[in-house]
Amino acid sequence: MAENTGNRYGKLVKILQVFSFLFMAAMLTVCIVFMAKNHISVKTADQLTLYLSGGAFTVALILIGFSIVKSFALIFPPAILFVLSGMVFDSFLLAVFVNFIATALSLILPYYLGRFTGRQMIEALTGRFKAIKKIDDFADANSFALVFIFKAGGLMPSDLSSLIFGAMNIPFGKYFIASNLGMLILNVLWTLLGSKGDLSNPFSYLYALPALVFAVVASVVMNKIKKKKQIQDNKEETETDEEV
Repeated sequence: MAENTGNRYGKLVKILQVFSFLFMAAMLTVCIVFMAKNHISVKTADQLTLYLSGGAFTVALILIGFSIVKSFALIFPPAILFVLSGMVFDSFLLAVFVNFIATALSLILPYYLGRFTGRQMIEALTGRFKAIKKIDDFADANSFALVFIFKAGGLMPSDLSSLIFGAMNIPFGKYFIASNLGMLILNVLWTLLGSKGDLSNPFSYLYALPALVFAVVASVVMNKIKKKKQIQDNKEETETDEEV
């Protein structure tokens, strides 16, 4: 029975992923056609606001809506949207703010999907996403720190980790605050690349170098936590055997 339920949840995720990818492909096609028709290039992406009714507000709504839908894809990198916002909006602070709102809203649906499906969702997806075991290994760690490190370090696709955190029953308040704080770091760094950098210049990607540093640091920290947890588990097993 549990296996059948897990299979159903796995199929549900696949359906949501297909829907999300189809929607994003359609949106991307429309965007490419629109930019080609109006002779807008990557370097002049900020001109998009001039051609749309409602200007920057409309672009912000589109990006936020896209971010929410892409949360069902589970593996779509939010960095792409962060960079895009930096390119489209004239104001760096406005781009960061739009990304923050989009991120906050995109964190909700996958979390509650995981919360609704529970542990069986983790088991159903473990075979498809090997990275899930990373989170499961730290199930007993400080939940706030766990969420923050995974989000800030980019140790796993953000939406996939949101799904798993929900399935682990991490309190929503801790999850939501830690996720937003962690993602804000990536938001600022990648938006800076889109806003101030030149994507045709390889040196511009140095703007994103701190994001890689965060990933390395997060990986080191999580490995230390894992070793500490293993030592603690071994100690508890030894004490239990001695009592028996």
